[in-house]
Amino acid sequence: MAHFAELDENNIVVQVVVIDNNDILDGDGNESESVGIAFCQSLFGADKIFKQTSYNNNFRKFYAGIGYIYRSDLDAFIEPQPYPSWTLNTETCIWEAPNPVPNDLTEEEIDAGTIYVWNEDNQTWHKVNNV
Repeated sequence: MAHFAELDENNIVVQVVVIDNNDILDGDGNESESVGIAFCQSLFGADKIFKQTSYNNNFRKFYAGIGYIYRSDLDAFIEPQPYPSWTLNTETCIWEAPNPVPNDLTEEEIDAGTIYVWNEDNQTWHKVNNV
C-alpha cells in the first residue's frame, strides 16, 4: 500500500490516504510519486496538494500525521511544535527542549511509573507519576 498526505495551502497535513501500489506504477511498472499524486487528485480534486509519505519512515523523516507540516526545504514531515521554547533540529527533524531531559530516574521511580514532563512556564523538567 502507498500512503499520500494531503496538504493545505500552508503545507499542513489535513488527511493521509492509502492507495494500492498498482495505482502508483508508471508505464514501465516502476513506482512513481507523481503517478500516485495524479491518482489521488483524480479521486479528491485536481486542486489538491499531495506528497507521498512512508509508513516505515523510509523517506521524508517521519510518517505524516494530521497536523504535521511538510517542510520542502528539509523534504520532511515535521510534527507540530510542542512548546514555543523548543527548537527544531534540522538534522533529525525532531523538536528539542532548551535543556535535555534528565536521565537520573532510579529503578524504583521507573517501576512506579515516574516520568519527566516539560514545564513551559519555567522551562524545566519535572518528575511526575504517570500511573
